[in-house]
This record gives sequence, C-alpha cells and structure tokens, in this order.
Amino acid sequence: MAESSGELQGPDLEAGVELEEVPEGRPFLGHAHGEPVVLVRRGGDVCALAAHCTHYGGPLAEGLVVGDTLRCPWHHARFSLDTGEAKGAPALNAVACFEVRRAGARVSVGAKKGLPVRSVRDGPASVVVVGSGAAGAAAVEALRREGYGGPVTLVGGEAPVDRPNLSKDYLAGTAPEEWIPLRTPEFYGDLGVTLLLGDPAVALETGPCSVTLSSGRRLTYGALLLAPGAEPVRLAVPGADLPHVRTLRTLEDSRVLIALAGGAKRAVVIGASFIGLEAAASLRQRGLEVDVVGKESVPLERALGPEVGRFVQGLHVARGVRFHLDTGPRSLGPRQVELENGERLAADLVVMGVGVRPRIELAQAAGLRVDSGIVVDAQLRTSAPGVWAAGDVARYPDPRSGELVRIEHWVIAERQGQAAARSMVGRREPFGDIPFFWSAHYDTVLCTVGHASRWDAVEVHGRLEARDAAIAYRRAGRVLQVVTVGRDGTSLAAEAALERGDDAALEALLR
Repeated sequence: MAESSGELQGPDLEAGVELEEVPEGRPFLGHAHGEPVVLVRRGGDVCALAAHCTHYGGPLAEGLVVGDTLRCPWHHARFSLDTGEAKGAPALNAVACFEVRRAGARVSVGAKKGLPVRSVRDGPASVVVVGSGAAGAAAVEALRREGYGGPVTLVGGEAPVDRPNLSKDYLAGTAPEEWIPLRTPEFYGDLGVTLLLGDPAVALETGPCSVTLSSGRRLTYGALLLAPGAEPVRLAVPGADLPHVRTLRTLEDSRVLIALAGGAKRAVVIGASFIGLEAAASLRQRGLEVDVVGKESVPLERALGPEVGRFVQGLHVARGVRFHLDTGPRSLGPRQVELENGERLAADLVVMGVGVRPRIELAQAAGLRVDSGIVVDAQLRTSAPGVWAAGDVARYPDPRSGELVRIEHWVIAERQGQAAARSMVGRREPFGDIPFFWSAHYDTVLCTVGHASRWDAVEVHGRLEARDAAIAYRRAGRVLQVVTVGRDGTSLAAEAALERGDDAALEALLR
C-alpha cells in the first residue's frame, strides 16, 4: 500500500538538533533527505529510521519503542532500531535506516545505511514449504534474511496475497488490485526461491523426507514447513453448490464476489463472524442491501462477549444491515434464502462466512501428532524430525495461558513462519509472540492483543459508543486478552506488557 503523505513536519534533522530535544525511548519526528524521519534515543545512542511503516504506511512517530524495536501503532509491525529491518510481521520490507552523527551535544542525520548480510554455517540441505499463505510466504523470506543459501521451494495454490484486504478495502472497492499481491513471481526468482503453484502436495513421507505433489513430482527436503492454512466451511444445506453461493478465502474468491456484486441488489451473508461481518460492510459500501444470518443471539459473542458484539452489530445496523439471529439457513435458492425459522430473504448473492477447517490431512496421513491441528513445540517443531508447522494448522503452547492453542490470525501466522525459518537455521529461540488481530467495520477498527479461549469476566474501560475503549478479558482475575477501539497506543502497550508477563503494567493501562 502507499505510504502516508503530507508536508514534512518537525525540524530539519540533516541540520541537526540538540540531543536534549530528543526524548528518551520515544520517537521524535523530523525530516531528512526530503522524507519524514524519526529519531529514537536510548541512553547515549540515537537511531534514525524512516517514519512510515512499510505495511500500510502507519505513522511510526506514534509508535512504541520496545527493547531494540520500534512498533507501528496500526498493525503492530516491528522494525529494528539498529538496522531498520522488519523484525515482525505484518511488515515484510525494512524501513530506511540512517547514519546518526554526533557533534558535542548535537545530533544530525546522515546517509542511509545498507542492510546487514548474514550467513548460515550449518543449515538444512534444502527447505520445502507447503503453503503459500501468510506463514509460508513469510518463512521463505525469513530464510533468506537469516542468510540461508540452500535450495528453497514454495508450494502453494495461489501466489501470496494480502488476505486481510480481501474482505476489507479490496472487496469494498476502495483498494486497487495492485495492492493485493504480497510479492511478484519475479521477486521469488530474484530471491532464489522456486515457486510451484497449482500443484498441491498430496503425500508426505518423513522417513525418506519427501513430499509428493499431485502431478507426481517428488520433492526431497532437509527441512519441511507445513503451512497449508485452512479451508472455508460450506454448510451442507440444499443449494449450497449454486454458483451465486460463495465463500471468501482467496483472491479469486474476492474477484468473483466483486463480479457478482456488480449485478446484484441483495446479498445474504451467512455467519455473523469476523469474515462475514467484514464482507457485509464491504458489500454495503458497494451499495447492496445486506442481510446477515447467524446462529448466535449476538454477533461475535463467542469471540468478544455480548457487549462488544452488540456494539459491532450496532455499527452495521446504523449502515442499514439487517440481522436475523438465533437461526440458520434451511435451503438456498437461485433468488432467495429460506431460514430455519421460516423467514425468506431475497438474495442475488450469498456469502458463507461460517468458519474454516485446518488442512491437516497431509500431516495426519504421515503419522504426525494431530489434535485439533498439527501439534508443535515451542520452536514450532512437529512430532516428526525435520518438520515444522505454522499458521492456521499449528497447535502450539501459548506462553501466557499454558494451553495448546490454534489461532487463525494473519499476523500470528506470518510471525510463526518467520520463527520456524529461524529455528530451521539454528536460531532456536521459543516462539512467544502475543497474538494480534484487527477487524475493520466501516470507519471503526477493533484491535485485539492476547488470546482468551474462554473467560469469566469482561471489563469495558472507556466508552464504546464514543469509539474510545479498552476491553479486558479475564480468567481467574488475570487479563489474557485486550480489545481496543480508538486506542492504538494502549493496544501496543498492552501487547508489550503481555510479552513481558507484566501484570502490574497491564492493570495500570486499564485504570
């Protein structure tokens, strides 16, 4: 996406500023070489980075310094203060990093620095990555950034795309398609990655360490990452296979929905889930009348609780969306949906957003440990030597709750792919990233950090109706998850506190 633009603000950092003007541990905005730049002071050291996140152009001057990273307030991307490297998704590209000159008590910004070059001494003979979604795409890039020079093959159904956008701005018609591909085929060629699309893996043998594709082609591996993602669920009701009844997972899915929406007046969304509600918002922005059908009494109640769910429902009702809850579809026809309660809804287009199933069949057939996902350890290693798993399929130990969890979030999938790549080349730190997720509903964005599969108390701090709130989800008194509306700084700080296990700091944020 394009970076934020506007007039340059703050002092001319090429000319320099007094060191005492730069606050300790907080971004200081200025400009150099014709672009916005932030300075960050850490004791006697000062770092200089370009001021816009390379993901969606978020303002890093409003970000948070955590250790040796600067974090974006919008979607929590992380950049190295020392090199500008993207150390944590969703950003994949580095921000520019500049030399900083010192003259007495004055600091100024010099030329841009190059990225460091790394090498791997003892890596696997080759790497095969099954799955070209968030985890797989992030993994192959991380392997090269870590200095791995061996053969890398990425096997997938479609070229890597920015999947969160498929139900948001792209479906709404406010983002052009050129924003959607994460990378071009030429990028992977330049990276030295073999990209195999449309030839899925159908068999895995962990003894001879090989993957067989549907074409019969056999790939041997020294290390394997299983990141095949998840499959959208289709309800088994009459008419579910009609051509105007669609799921939303791939770029092609979104393209088809856009084409169908062009000739439609009424859409029915089945499932009051995140994906269903985001699709409803996007279709309303395209001018369609939209009905949402959901089995629950309150949308998103199981994910966010009734109060937040009613708030999100209100956002949609205010835009003209009609809800039909505590019911589901009985049958789907060419121009209508019949509900279990007997109601009939006109429908030129039907979107099913009723969840996904992890693609675990390959692992299961190969004898890997599977339990509601592919079970992995803290380094994302499966029960088979030389095989890792990441993304929607991975069931991993959550460091805060101590539970095995499987989380279907884009950012956590990317970060797991990056962590698995580091583990493959011998950098064996445990995966401890805090889950982050954002969901957009018209002009309101909900940001979630942490993970609470269940809770016994939900506290709303602030005012949801004013789009200014932080919601804490507690179990046995301890905060496991925080959802924010209009409080990007709180979301960043809560994420950092959860990482540190700093309950006192977390409680202070919620006062």
